[in-house]
Amino acid sequence: MNAILETALAGYLAFGQVSGEPQFGQTEIVKYGGVQVIHADGAVTLRLNEISREEIAGDGARQTVIMLKDELYPFTVTRHIRQWDDCAAVETWAEFRHDEEGPVKLVKADSFASRFDAGEETVRVMSLAGIWGNEAYLKTSTLAQGQTLALTSRSGTRDAWESNAAMMIEFGEKVDEESGKALGIALEWTGTTARSVKRDWSGSAMEIFAGVDMTTGPYTLDPGVTFVTPKAVLVWSEGGRGEVSRQFHRWARNHCMPHGHDLHPVLLNSWEGSYFSFTEKTLTDMMDGVKEMGGEMFVLDDGWFGKGKYARDDKNKDTVGLGDWCCNTEKLPHGLGWLADEANSRGLKFGLWFEPEMVNTTSWLAEEHPEWLLQERGRSLVLGRGGTQTVLDYTNPAVRDCLFDMIDETCSAMPTLAYVKWDANQHISNPGSTYLAKDRQPNLWYDYTKGLYELLARFQAKRPEVMVQACASGGGHMDFGFLRYADEFWTSDNTDPFMRVFIQWGASQFYPACAMASHVTDSPNQLTKRVTSLKYRFDVSMTGRLGFELHPNTLSAEEVAFAKRAVADYKRIRPIVQQGDLYRLASPYENTYSSMMYVSEDKSGAALFVLGSDEQGGREARIFPRGLDPALSYRVAEINRGARLHAGIDGKILSGRALMADGIAVSLEGAYDSASFEMRFAEE
Repeated sequence: MNAILETALAGYLAFGQVSGEPQFGQTEIVKYGGVQVIHADGAVTLRLNEISREEIAGDGARQTVIMLKDELYPFTVTRHIRQWDDCAAVETWAEFRHDEEGPVKLVKADSFASRFDAGEETVRVMSLAGIWGNEAYLKTSTLAQGQTLALTSRSGTRDAWESNAAMMIEFGEKVDEESGKALGIALEWTGTTARSVKRDWSGSAMEIFAGVDMTTGPYTLDPGVTFVTPKAVLVWSEGGRGEVSRQFHRWARNHCMPHGHDLHPVLLNSWEGSYFSFTEKTLTDMMDGVKEMGGEMFVLDDGWFGKGKYARDDKNKDTVGLGDWCCNTEKLPHGLGWLADEANSRGLKFGLWFEPEMVNTTSWLAEEHPEWLLQERGRSLVLGRGGTQTVLDYTNPAVRDCLFDMIDETCSAMPTLAYVKWDANQHISNPGSTYLAKDRQPNLWYDYTKGLYELLARFQAKRPEVMVQACASGGGHMDFGFLRYADEFWTSDNTDPFMRVFIQWGASQFYPACAMASHVTDSPNQLTKRVTSLKYRFDVSMTGRLGFELHPNTLSAEEVAFAKRAVADYKRIRPIVQQGDLYRLASPYENTYSSMMYVSEDKSGAALFVLGSDEQGGREARIFPRGLDPALSYRVAEINRGARLHAGIDGKILSGRALMADGIAVSLEGAYDSASFEMRFAEE
């Protein structure tokens, strides 16, 4: 472990701890601790002393368990630090427990809370911020002496929107993709988060905190109950941002995602191709179309469920039925099992959309159990999408049991079900629970997320073979907490490839390509109305998990033929893109184009993408590959080809050393042009 990271992990700051660093001849207490409590007797400080330390090795990791106890109160903090053998990532988390005479209030309960000496270098904090349709945009702030930068997200359900649970801290005047010191920190948490970076008045000492956000007040912890913080994943690099990203990606594939080493299928999702308006024939026609283009899965999105007056159709759209997870047999008379069989008969796997966290007030579930909706006593409901949508009370085990039973029964009708899209389209806007006691209402935010994970874990245990996509109005579930139970996220509802260049560039700072679902959709784009070529749409989507979101019958015969070639090209490079090391070669924030390159672990193959990111168009770019073996020779082929070649390198065999030193001259024409290249080991 790097010395800087060791120092950062060495201590844990508690409010009230006596500082070991005298100032002006006197000691002081820590006033910005990661854990802050109100004891049962009203006292507010902690003075923690280490009482035990255990080193555990096994399962490809080394774990240190440190137990700290208050010198006066029966309050303990157990810290866990796990270092993986196959990547540079370190996980850390804390457990809080007490045996006081009454409840203790956790005012703050961070996963990571450390002070260390960073010198007097320039410090910058890079984070991902955005909102619906504009997720994961890079934001960088310089942290001056005496300043604190605070990042929070308080949706409760779509917390990756406002401020993603990951950040990168850079040290020194120059930090880029391949040089400079950087510390990446990401919380494994889908709920509210709070992260802060603080520099002291001299600029040398730093304090970093990351954990859950106590949104509406302290968490009430009863005697004998353990509060477990989310895990925080940390990566230190002296080789720039790129190495931080690659280590996060490797850790995610190896130790986080349920099927991290499986190749993700090329699928067609029905949403933009039909929205709520479809029949069984609409869906089977889509299956035929994606099969012809080389697809491997069909996913039925919203609009398939409900019954009677609350059945979803093209008239009521998103205003009814959420919470009633049964097939709308008036719309799909043969049922979901028949649809899955139809997909299977065509050689396609089948997937289905759910939105289990939300409910419409116009649903049988809400009629039968109005107390299961999150609500504040005496206040009318604040309603979201469609004027009827709100959030279910996942703190209540009965709610989770009911949801699990309905989902399980629905899935049982499809024994070959291979994929579930798990959506969430509403913030917590009614922050109250009829299940929690009056004095435990602030516990809602943490307990809601723990309840969500409990339901996801039950689903995963029952159907371990099913892949899950984390969706929340797009990228609202883009976090490692949900990726413990899912293998990808829907990166954004914005499928405009021009905007996806920026969104996916930001997401790639922490999340691997196999986790980023990226779909080819119609042009003009249904959201932005931007017109782009089919090649450009494919090239952008091929930098993540390629899929479709359109009705194939909107494509011409020539476009279908192009799509078949593009899908075949993607399948060939898919193991490299989804499982390889990422090298970001040119940023769309600094150029009129961007470039991303993926290299296989054994360096025998690579895939290179150059994507126009300027609306004016027309540019010459010299791209310098990285990550190749300088001693190997590579045959270079331009793939996903349109009417012309973009570089005079197609078919040539060049050494890795020459490719990295001399670069590739790429000519982009027009506003939205792009080029893709495949490199394979070849004998001279």
